[in-house]
Amino acid sequence: MRFNNDSMVSVVIPNYNNKELLHNLLISLSSSISLSQVIIVDNASQDGSVDFIKENYPEITLIENDLNMGFAYAVNQGIKLVKTDFVFLLNNDTVIEEDTIANLLKTINISQKIFSVSSRMIQYHNKNLLDDVGDEYTLMGWSKRRGYNQSINYYLNDEEVFSACAGAALYRMSILEEIGLFDENFESYVEDMDLSFRARLAGYKSYYSSKAIVYHYGSATTGSRYNSFKVRISARNNIYLIFKNMPLWMKLLNGIFLISGIFIKYIFFSKKNLGKYYLSGVKEGLSTKNKLKKTEAPLTNSLKIEFLMIKSTLMYLK
Repeated sequence: MRFNNDSMVSVVIPNYNNKELLHNLLISLSSSISLSQVIIVDNASQDGSVDFIKENYPEITLIENDLNMGFAYAVNQGIKLVKTDFVFLLNNDTVIEEDTIANLLKTINISQKIFSVSSRMIQYHNKNLLDDVGDEYTLMGWSKRRGYNQSINYYLNDEEVFSACAGAALYRMSILEEIGLFDENFESYVEDMDLSFRARLAGYKSYYSSKAIVYHYGSATTGSRYNSFKVRISARNNIYLIFKNMPLWMKLLNGIFLISGIFIKYIFFSKKNLGKYYLSGVKEGLSTKNKLKKTEAPLTNSLKIEFLMIKSTLMYLK
């Protein structure tokens, strides 16, 4: 793998098992000329991933963890070693095209106010369908993957989104240093929405790059789309996000929508025999929310977020 010392981009990859998928990603990265450094944070893999990296990619910076502490902890370890202007976070079950990083850089450099840029994620096993083209956030406290299962003929223009999906997103290091890294209380799931929410409260925004192609296998680390672990942690973290980032007026104004959102989600997961795990996550979030440091922000910035949430909700209901 060749590195360009003049490049502005470092790549951070959290890894847990799936050595074969990681190999595919590293092969795709080898064709990029926009890299200064690749950092892999291994979360106690049991499949020989560490030995594979050491033997085949000695030029890669490798962090070995004895325990799997979750996504947020792992990527923070990697980000702390980054010396470039931008960091590109990639899940280990992704593959990129040669010009992906260059296109992300073009988009983020549109404005110094752009904090993060989401890739055009396409389903690896069905390349006619999108996987994620940036995330939105609704009044009901729901994160929504834009474009999921839709035709690749949609979302062909760069545009602003509420949040970048951290599975394949470029971040501006100077803003990360200003607002802080991923909140490790979230462990995994919703941590990228929390980060983007904080960035918006600080006056920054996220974008989507339509030409930055990333192919995504999907759920390669945690298994199926819905399982007891995902449902519980996501439910807890959605509570965390609300109490951490929304000022009191926003909680009161949106209270009926947020409560309705929780109720609807409970019914949804109950039909999948996962209702008790969802409810357990909500209860955990409510009982432990006070350990989080609340985000302070000017009223004007939170008003802008309220407008974006209304807009996302109306789009969601179409």
